[in-house]
Formats: sequence, structure tokens, C-alpha cells
Amino acid sequence: MPESNREPIISIQGLEMNYGGKQVLKGINLDVYEGQIIGYIGPNGAGKSTTVKIMLGLIKGYSGRVRIFGKDISDGEVEYKAKIGYVPEIAEMYDSLTAQEYLTFVGELYGLERRLADHKAQRLMEQFGLEEVYFNRISSLSKGMRQKVLLISSLLHNPDILFLDEPLSGLDANSVMVVKEMLASLAAEGKTIFYSSHIMEVVEKISSRIVLLNEGNVVADGSFEQLQEQLHEGTLEEIFTELTGYHEHKDTAARIVSIVKEVQR
Repeated sequence: MPESNREPIISIQGLEMNYGGKQVLKGINLDVYEGQIIGYIGPNGAGKSTTVKIMLGLIKGYSGRVRIFGKDISDGEVEYKAKIGYVPEIAEMYDSLTAQEYLTFVGELYGLERRLADHKAQRLMEQFGLEEVYFNRISSLSKGMRQKVLLISSLLHNPDILFLDEPLSGLDANSVMVVKEMLASLAAEGKTIFYSSHIMEVVEKISSRIVLLNEGNVVADGSFEQLQEQLHEGTLEEIFTELTGYHEHKDTAARIVSIVKEVQR
């Protein structure tokens, strides 16, 4: 069905946000549909995290309209959050809990019966190669293991929308391949995925649609192939550089190398 005839699962209209007199979002308009993997990218400070946190209900005080599952989230109802999974870039975890305790706790927060949460969590840990640490404390796990536990916690309740901020951080190569294939399969089943990362090669490969934010504005929106055609650029990194106006990376890198090579006189 053409998107014009479908109801967007997320609809953002005229979204603006100010922090301390600075306008962070300058009128974002965005309709997102089921089954899309949105590569949500932009420089630091572009407004990506602010947009996501507004959709998650973590930030108030914005102007504009945000509708998720057809309902305006400003009405204060939180039922829609039960259908959302979230992996933040920096997450605070309960280090004193075991992986089992943490995951069953999260599952219960999302409305799962404890025994089902435990059963699904243990099976998912096995699929990620973590069956031997299921009963270990979070504090004893490596960065990559903790990241896998976070991913599992976002998936336990079978959400309809996933918000992932640098979800591959710390993962080994095999796990990266598993996660990329998993996201494609989830999208094929109608799940919607917001994927934010600074690793342009990954965004380029997994996204069905790329939204580039710069200084609080959407400056590009389309498939990778569409952006290539519009801007006559080869890679997403080149498109990113062209649209954000950052052309100094080579000169900066050269200056860094020259400083590193300096010797004492």
C-alpha cells in the first residue's frame, strides 16, 4: 500500500524545542511508517537525542505535535510506551543485579508475567552466546556483554517500535552481523526501527530511509539511493559531509598527525 494511503505509526508536526534560550529543534516534520528502518543521523548537537527523548515521553516543554500509534502523546497517557523498546547510547544499569534479575525485572515492567520474562530472557541470552553469565552480576560483565543485555531488554516484550542509539557499541563482529540481520527481519514483520549511529557504513547498509538532522532542521530525507541521486555523492559519509558543511576533517587529521610526529628539540 502506498504510504500516502497508510496511517503513520509516528507523526511529528512542527516540533520545536528550546533549551536555555537556544532553539534545539526548529520545526521538525516527519511521518514514519510500519516496517521502516530509519537511519536518524546528524552531528553532535543536531537534535537527534532530543527528538527521540520527546517521543519517549522523557522531555516536556516542546511545541508542535507528536502522535504515536495515532494518539497525541501530550495528553499524558503512557500506555503507548508498552509497545516501545529503547537502547540509549549511555545506559544506567543496576550493576548489583544479575542478568536474570535485571531482565525479568524489565520484562515485568513491560507487563510480562515473571516466568515468561525469565524464559524468554534465558533463551535470548543463549542466542547471544551469554548463557553462562545469565546468573552473573551485571557489574562482572564486559562492555559487549552489557550491550547485549541492553538489546535483549529492549526486545523482551516484542515492541512495535525500537529506538536504538549506537546499539552496536562494544559488540564483536559476529554479534554485529546477527543484530543487523535481526533488525532486517523485525522490519520485514512490520516493526519500526529508529537507528541512530555515527558509523555511516552501518547506517547506509541497514536503513530503508535516512533522515539527516543538522542544527535542528531536517536537511535530507529519503533512501540512500535517493540521496545519492539528489546530491551526486557516493557514500553516506560524503553526503553527510556535504549537507552538514563539515569539510575540515582531512585538514584536522593532518594537523593531528603532524603534532604526533613532533620530536623534542
